[in-house]
Amino acid sequence: MAEQYINGTFPKGTIDFPSLRGLRSAKSTHRLDQIAHVRAKGVGDHISLPQLVVCGDQSAGKSSVLEGITGIPFPRQDGVCTKFATEIILHHHEAEVRITATVIPHASRSKLQRERFQAYHRVLSDFSELPGVITNAGALMQLRGSGMDDGLTFGEDVLRIEVVGQTGLHLTVVDLPGLISVASEEQTEEDVQLIGRLVDSYLQSSRTIILAVVQANNDIANQGIIQRARKFDRAGQRTVGIITKPDLINKGTEGRIALLAKNLDTTKLKLGYFLLKNPSPAQLEDGITLEERKHQELDFFSSLVWKEHRLDPTRLGVTPLREYLQDLLDGHIERELPKVRTEIKSLLASTEAQLANLGDERPSTAHMRMFLTRRSMEFHGLIQSALDGNYHERDADFFRDHHSTRLRAEVHRLNGSFATEMRENGQKRKLFSVTSSEDGSDQDSDSESEVSPLLVNQQVFNKWVKETYLRTRGRELPGNYNHVLLAELYHEQSSRWAGIAENHVKKLFDITTEFVDGAMDHVVHEENMRREIILLANTRLEEGKALANEELQKLLADEKRQPITYNHYYTDNIQSARESSMKDAMQIAMRAAVEKDWNGKFHVSNTPLELEKVLTSLQKRVIVNMDDQACAEAMGGLQAYYKASPVRCRSYVQKLTKLKVAIKTFVDNVCRQVVERHILSALPNIFAPTTVMMLSEEDLVRIASEPEKQRERRLALQTLAEGLKESLLDLRT
Repeated sequence: MAEQYINGTFPKGTIDFPSLRGLRSAKSTHRLDQIAHVRAKGVGDHISLPQLVVCGDQSAGKSSVLEGITGIPFPRQDGVCTKFATEIILHHHEAEVRITATVIPHASRSKLQRERFQAYHRVLSDFSELPGVITNAGALMQLRGSGMDDGLTFGEDVLRIEVVGQTGLHLTVVDLPGLISVASEEQTEEDVQLIGRLVDSYLQSSRTIILAVVQANNDIANQGIIQRARKFDRAGQRTVGIITKPDLINKGTEGRIALLAKNLDTTKLKLGYFLLKNPSPAQLEDGITLEERKHQELDFFSSLVWKEHRLDPTRLGVTPLREYLQDLLDGHIERELPKVRTEIKSLLASTEAQLANLGDERPSTAHMRMFLTRRSMEFHGLIQSALDGNYHERDADFFRDHHSTRLRAEVHRLNGSFATEMRENGQKRKLFSVTSSEDGSDQDSDSESEVSPLLVNQQVFNKWVKETYLRTRGRELPGNYNHVLLAELYHEQSSRWAGIAENHVKKLFDITTEFVDGAMDHVVHEENMRREIILLANTRLEEGKALANEELQKLLADEKRQPITYNHYYTDNIQSARESSMKDAMQIAMRAAVEKDWNGKFHVSNTPLELEKVLTSLQKRVIVNMDDQACAEAMGGLQAYYKASPVRCRSYVQKLTKLKVAIKTFVDNVCRQVVERHILSALPNIFAPTTVMMLSEEDLVRIASEPEKQRERRLALQTLAEGLKESLLDLRT
């Protein structure tokens, strides 16, 4: 046979699979051909297909069972256990037989180890080389007993043997390490857990037919594979029990095993049990053939001691087991194919979505510029929708995911908070309500809070105004005040505006930056490209931020100049204040006059003498302090120019706070001239089609060239998508 080996293949039919023919029917032939076509398109690497897994306790005879079913010589020497999973993948194909061996590293392996494992590739001339390959794989995994005195006992890596040819089957046959019941010096608790995880990883797949091997010479209650199989196959549609080593039981206990084989024992399986006699170590040593094994099993179960239990002959020996597995496989394949179709459709949708996320190919700078232009148009549309507050016309999902994507709503919210903060806490000194008298002491310390204005009562406020009045007097006559007084009062009261406005602009810039990042994530899916575009966008955002801060400083500088307004609200407010002041003074004088001059009962006839008496009485009771008069006029001017929050206080000054002049103008100017002009209006241009058109070819290649890994991924996805589409056509019937 070695002479016939050329380039890793054999002439058609030189490796035969006689035992596998018993697993193939006319119906399964059609299905196997379909699956072979699907596998040939590479889909099998992504969609799991039917597999046969033999599992049980150590030394239960699993590998011998596998060889009896498949004709493949799994290692089964007495006293030697399977140390890692060995997958033999059978691909039915009308072609030359080819057998290759590879090692699949476990996910926990380092990059260097993975590269070493993936480099292992061997072509087998026939299955007689399999034991040697298994030994080599154990050495590669650095397992104890594979040419090494120390190391791990069991491995989580997988030896994969792929057989392509006229196998008559398309499935994966798996030999697993035996389950360990109790840890020992040679097999630790860690080994017990490792093998348990490994076995479970295979049993949990719905495409796995579980061949649960139990030893006849060991109490089945002590063999955990049945319970494990029931855990993952609750319906019992894919678990077959196999009883081995009936030749090793004590004489007289055949009835107990016969009861189990008939599925009449307490441990029942929906698919029942098969009773097999594996070859003895001596027979294995002599090289027993499959045909000899068949006759040996027939002779054994034909003996009187077994014949008297009237066992079902279709449940005795490996040949009936193969025939049963044929029917089971047919049903299993028919049951699983609809799921395979569903998985292929799901994988196709996912693959096409991934391809869409990659965008178009970009082999030239023209393609790169076109790609970036499309991305910029999509980004520009998101920006414009966000600024206009149109959250449903374009990419509704983007605007629905998080409130931060609704930029205009966030801007309104922050502008509203800014206006409220300015109105309630913008003034340095803020009058608080007095309910009993206005003679209370100062309610605050002399130090200014960073977060709140100074809370003062009317007396303290008046004191501050008078001190400022006395400090700013010039050539004006008593009872008057010059323009410096109003300017100083206003500048000190508005000294908190700068901090509040700067904090507001910072918040607006932060939410704008957050929105840009989110919009870029939504539009550009390639990490490197997104990073480069964000760097470009951030440069323009920072330029806008600098201009916004410069504009804000200009507004603040204007507020430090002499107050100027032509707003009629100011003059109306001053007039209202004076009228209110005069009214209050007249009411006080009138009450005193009635009390003193009319003994509490006021009655005046409409004669000149009586009217003169009233005017004289009022005049002598209206006593004006010229300094207080000037201060009152100044406070009226301050409150008329600066809109403060109204508080409940009997002072006439508090009645002058209903109209807005300076503070309203400042808030509007910050929102329009700083935020809108320099931060928001610049957003559509930070990554626009015009920006892309102005990029140099060097910048274009740096930003938009497709990484090699992505090109490879695109090709792999395109190949997979094409294979999936063709596979759906193959599996239509």
